[in-house]
Amino acid sequence: MNQLSDRINQMQESATIKMSKMSRELKAHGHDIIDLSLGEPDFDTPKHIKDAAKDAIDKGFTKYTPVPGYAELRKAISLKFKRDNNLDYSPDEIVVSTGAKQSIANVVLSLINPGDEVLLPAPYWVSYAAIAELAEGKCVEIPSTIDTNFKVTAAQLEAHITPKTKLIIFSSPCNPTGSVYSRAELEAIAQVLKRHPNVFALCDEIYEYINFTGERHHSLAEFSDIKGQVITVNGFSKGFAMTGWRLGYIGAPAWIARACDKMQGQITSGTCSVAQKAGEAALLSDLEPSFKMVAEFKKRRDIVYGLLKEIPGLKVNLPEGAFYFFPDVSAYFGKSYNGTALNTPEDISLYLLREANVAMVSGESFGDKNCIRLSYATSEEKLREACKRMKEAFAKLV
Repeated sequence: MNQLSDRINQMQESATIKMSKMSRELKAHGHDIIDLSLGEPDFDTPKHIKDAAKDAIDKGFTKYTPVPGYAELRKAISLKFKRDNNLDYSPDEIVVSTGAKQSIANVVLSLINPGDEVLLPAPYWVSYAAIAELAEGKCVEIPSTIDTNFKVTAAQLEAHITPKTKLIIFSSPCNPTGSVYSRAELEAIAQVLKRHPNVFALCDEIYEYINFTGERHHSLAEFSDIKGQVITVNGFSKGFAMTGWRLGYIGAPAWIARACDKMQGQITSGTCSVAQKAGEAALLSDLEPSFKMVAEFKKRRDIVYGLLKEIPGLKVNLPEGAFYFFPDVSAYFGKSYNGTALNTPEDISLYLLREANVAMVSGESFGDKNCIRLSYATSEEKLREACKRMKEAFAKLV
């Protein structure tokens, strides 16, 4: 007898975590799997950040921490916002959480009432919808395609706003597409929000440093007229190769920050003390290790772009940030292998896992029915081999 709550029964398992789990199981049974499913830098955390963590342990930073984070770290984040984004967030407008995912959950659970509409420019990160549904919000997708570089326009956004709209959630650079919104595009979105003062925007900027446009990163909160409607989410996982440290944060109007503090106080309380001291060192010390990592990501992006373009039928654009490709595989819908037809991105991702031993994630979980996501956060050798296997596998379809 299933006595679990409706809440958990109705929640979808994270597609990225599910595929990674399948990959590990196949590897454990001796299969040579190249896993391109998870968005995790393959670089080690820079030494000076690890040294700061060791020093924190030696100095006794092993006790409970304040719920919104150490004052020193929030001051460092405030300085970072000013230095990198020209944003003024005081320490009392900052809440540090156990990963940017918790930061997002705190905000959504603090703002959304049952029936409130949450706009999701699609494709979107898988957890946005799950978190909004957990808060009993209604998700409204705003579609885009590879032909628009997976970006929605301000006009599209405004057309989806109703009296029930409460929040829009998007990322730039984007997971899963690598798309980056320009300052002009963000300014147009800001004008829409200005006309709808009861609508808030949660801007996920976790991939901020992994940006290949040649311009500095732009934030929606730059536009002072609507800054009070914007919550900026960021963290350390991607730009500092600190995925396992679980450290994220928000900059938000003080009343939203206080609500997130209250929410977090009943769930996890303060984030790991040692991780916080490492994060402080990351923000206040030399960023050169991050810049070197980004340069390597750009090199890999260019290599993978060329290899994917060689696969007949695959439609691919050039991402401007993050470390993903989101190719359109719809040309292969209806084709089959050994009598089994492939009709969806899920079918194709499972086929590539079984036939090519390459793990990727179906676009359906990201709000797209034509694409699959692959991460190029792994070695050049593995990427070349993965693309070779994909090309051979696609050639077998009839």
